This record gives sequence, C-alpha cells and structure tokens, in this order.
Amino acid sequence: MSKKILIVEDYEDARSFMKFVVERYGYKVVEAANGQEAVETVKHETPDLILMDLAMPVMDGFTATRIIRNFYGMEEVPIIAVTAYGSSCYDQAIEAGCNYLIDKPINFDTLKPVLNRYLSVC
Repeated sequence: MSKKILIVEDYEDARSFMKFVVERYGYKVVEAANGQEAVETVKHETPDLILMDLAMPVMDGFTATRIIRNFYGMEEVPIIAVTAYGSSCYDQAIEAGCNYLIDKPINFDTLKPVLNRYLSVC
C-alpha cells in the first residue's frame, strides 16, 4: 500500500505539478488549496506526510500546522514546509511544528530523498 501525501498549495498549477511528480514517485496524493482546507482534509484523511505551503490565503501554513499538530494521531506525521521565502522562515516553520523546510521553486531531484527519508522508504 502506497503512502499518502497531502499537498497544500494555493496555486493550482504548482499543486497539479507537485501532484504529478509525487505520484510518479509512487505515492498517493490528496490536495488542499489553503490551510483551512488542509485542516478539514486531515479530519477525514490520514496523510503519512504533508507538504505545506506557508504563504496562502484563508489560512497560512503556520497556523494550519499548529492546528493539525493538535489533532490526535497527527503529532508525529512529518510536515514539510514549502516556501519561496527561503531559510528566513525556517525558525518560524519549526516553531509552528514543521519538521523540515524546502525552498521554492522545488528542486524535484532533492524532493524525493526528503520524502523517502521522512517516510522511511528504502
């Protein structure tokens, strides 16, 4: 059974491309267009990992991460921050509950090893 990744990204084109690439890696994908959708999605889906954009309308990724971390069973699920703001957001992302930060634009050659590491895939 393949692992499930929740992709949270407000730009539909970016989200669709991320979904395409992540599915090519062999993972199942669920999507959310903002932090509020991510919070609602996590209530009925149990992702094995979340790729969380930090700057989004409706609810940002920092707030969504804090809320999701309080859900039963979501305390240890890896949340990877994805941001165009670079390492300047690193401390804030970690404080919110993210495990790691990836810069945008995403280098898909480095994404796969990160996903594999956090999902314990050999």
